[in-house]
Amino acid sequence: MASSTVISSQPERPPRPNLAFRRLRGRRSPAEFAAAVRRAAREIGERVSCDARYVGRVEAGEIRCPNYAYERVFLHMFPGRTLTDLGFAPRSAVRGRAARTAAGTRATGTAPDATRVAPAPYDTRNRHDPAGPEPSDPRHEPYGNDPWNHEESDVLRRAFMTGGGVTMAVATLAPLGLTHTAAAAVRPLRRAGGSEASALENAVRRIRLLDDRHGADGLYQRAAAPLRAAYALLDAGATRQTTTDRLHAGAGELAISVGWLAHDSGRFEDARSHYAEALATARMTGDPGLEAHAFCNTAFLARDAGRPREAVRAAQAAQRAGRSLGSDRLMSLLALREAGGWAGLADRTGCEQALARAQALFARGRSDADPEWMSFYGEAELEGLEAQCWSTLGDWRRASRHARRAARLQDPHFTRNIALYTAELAGDLAHEGRPDEAAEAGLRVLGLLEQVQSCRIRTILAATARALLPHRRAQGVPDFLDRHASLPRTGRA
Repeated sequence: MASSTVISSQPERPPRPNLAFRRLRGRRSPAEFAAAVRRAAREIGERVSCDARYVGRVEAGEIRCPNYAYERVFLHMFPGRTLTDLGFAPRSAVRGRAARTAAGTRATGTAPDATRVAPAPYDTRNRHDPAGPEPSDPRHEPYGNDPWNHEESDVLRRAFMTGGGVTMAVATLAPLGLTHTAAAAVRPLRRAGGSEASALENAVRRIRLLDDRHGADGLYQRAAAPLRAAYALLDAGATRQTTTDRLHAGAGELAISVGWLAHDSGRFEDARSHYAEALATARMTGDPGLEAHAFCNTAFLARDAGRPREAVRAAQAAQRAGRSLGSDRLMSLLALREAGGWAGLADRTGCEQALARAQALFARGRSDADPEWMSFYGEAELEGLEAQCWSTLGDWRRASRHARRAARLQDPHFTRNIALYTAELAGDLAHEGRPDEAAEAGLRVLGLLEQVQSCRIRTILAATARALLPHRRAQGVPDFLDRHASLPRTGRA
């Protein structure tokens, strides 16, 4: 993985803050404003996943123009105003570049650059609108009927399609919808630039979004190809040192995301390899944030793989790496990873001490230092991870109480986590001796499996079904067992 310190003669222009949008937020916090956006979306039948980080990106000017779904929501919230009034750039200024370039080529008669690949029109089936990019943040795009079909930006597509250096990677990124062309030509590699780094970062966000909603099964094989492309970009080097740093960080985060997909779909050895790859990248580049993330996931994997002592050591290593980052939420999550290891060792005292640290750190609230990948970590996840600790310790009453809270508190955006917490609740209730409630929770999970594919969740449900077999006469249990038995057998995707 080569790096370069070559300084580009064309520095990237920093985004201009959107002060108009900031004024409209008023005295509300970003989280409060994001909640208002989601409420407004529901009022007009839209589906957006706005959070505080999205609001921050808009206000920082990183999102120059929202996609059409967000546009409708914002104009509903502020009637009589235009996108320009809200501080956004005209859509034509964001989308028009390719068209203007093509028109200029026709007018001047000049041939296009031979190293460039013309972007193919993208599929507009199953969309509310035929277009409507949100160029900087695909995490918050609405889905449509096809989970692989997004309102993606021309800017993002071109990022992996311009220049010979990344043409090799184009076809491998198509499975995630980042490109809609299958350029097979192999050209000499050139150094990557800021557009490639941005596309890599957005690939990570896209994978996380899809996992949040649909689970890991079926995503893992698709996500492995962008990871290979990311390391091909690293091997090619970059035009600027800052771009090199972004590529290393993006490749490391992508390795962790792909590792998590392997982890959640039961491929523990594959996950271990991907996490080790991310850790090596972090150590090579001296990136404490990436190192803490890699150790965090390694600890979680070790716990699930039955290596609790390794889980404790990895969680403690993550805390050492993350201590300098200034994020209380990160340290809270890492304390929970340690608590899971202590629970696996049947060390109730060690587990309770780690849980107390996690809760105290969580209570300090969010901060700008919180890593982007931690968007999933809220009160629901805190409750869910604590439920897992009590379940491991055999305290089923506490486990079911926390699992119920987790399922109730989870944002609807995280469909996979709702299914997970509810499945854990079903198992805890079954062991607690409440088979009717366990069956009811299990049936709710079975209903969610039409949207979510996760080996972890299916494994939990199978264990719950076994625990309920002696309680066939309890209300709801026969229905749950019959529906569970009729689940189609799915191999690893």
